[in-house]
Amino acid sequence: MKAKLDQIREQAMAQIKSCDTMEKLNEIRVGILGKKGELTSVLKSMKEVSPEDRPKVGQWVNETREEIEKAIEASRTKMEKALREAKLKAEVIDVTLPAKKAEIGHRHPNTIALEEVERIFVGMGYEVVEGPEVEKDYYNFEALNIPADHPAKDEQDTFYITGDILLRTQTSPVQVREMETGKMPIRMIAPGRVFRADEVDATHSPSFHQIEGLVIDKNITFADLKGTLAAFARELFGEETKVKFRPHHFPFTEPSAEMDVTCFKCQGKGCRFCKGSGWIEILGCGMVHPHVLEMSGIDPEQYSGFAFGVGLERIALLKYEIDDMRLLYENDIRFLKQF
Repeated sequence: MKAKLDQIREQAMAQIKSCDTMEKLNEIRVGILGKKGELTSVLKSMKEVSPEDRPKVGQWVNETREEIEKAIEASRTKMEKALREAKLKAEVIDVTLPAKKAEIGHRHPNTIALEEVERIFVGMGYEVVEGPEVEKDYYNFEALNIPADHPAKDEQDTFYITGDILLRTQTSPVQVREMETGKMPIRMIAPGRVFRADEVDATHSPSFHQIEGLVIDKNITFADLKGTLAAFARELFGEETKVKFRPHHFPFTEPSAEMDVTCFKCQGKGCRFCKGSGWIEILGCGMVHPHVLEMSGIDPEQYSGFAFGVGLERIALLKYEIDDMRLLYENDIRFLKQF
């Protein structure tokens, strides 16, 4: 894997060095760092790496990505400078004319937050797994211990296409599909768009994003869950962040909990941001229910695991102190440029 990453890096550096236009530079960026790029393909092949080597491989991938991104940015800056100088030499500027403003896009807060979460978990040896947004009712509900007459289905009433085909209400079906492969152990996160029949307001939308995680192995306990999520919270919100777990109920985990983190505005003292409590609810989690393991063909006597789920928009809203979720979907460049 190290040799493959070194090869990708060397080829990328050579391509960037020989690149002479912004269009070609963007093609290089997409071909290496894009969704179907070479480095992304390496990330998706993490399942083939042994569990003990995944943290090291994850670190190599992150280092390779950073080097390539820095090289692309340096080349872009150099090209832009050369273009400006050439333009100044070739043109006579009429300072009385109004300037032409070049409007360019900007990375979305959701994208920035997702990349940070993926970086944290890939560094801990997890793989990033994606699945279909149009899903079977079985994977979205029944395989997660939510039968047809379960009250939890009312809470997640969604958009049905046919009697058993729907727009997924969570990314948990990706976890079920991964468990059904029977390849153990499993350490994965599943980010993606989900859909629920919610009214649009400052904190709700019929379409939003989730990041769900799953670990299945022998001798996994609630202590592993707490340690993993505490490390994640410290990396995301700061080293001084503390966590607490409150008992809760989810059909697919037992025991289940909601996790809070200390308010990063007041460090737990109490402020307007955390409504005076000093704590902010961040995600739901729990030990995978034995029945869920059985339905996916895993022996609960041999294996155990934990799962967690967090809303991507919630992370972005908290981290960047955005008070209205609708701002994330309006694509106003004046808003996006703040992040």
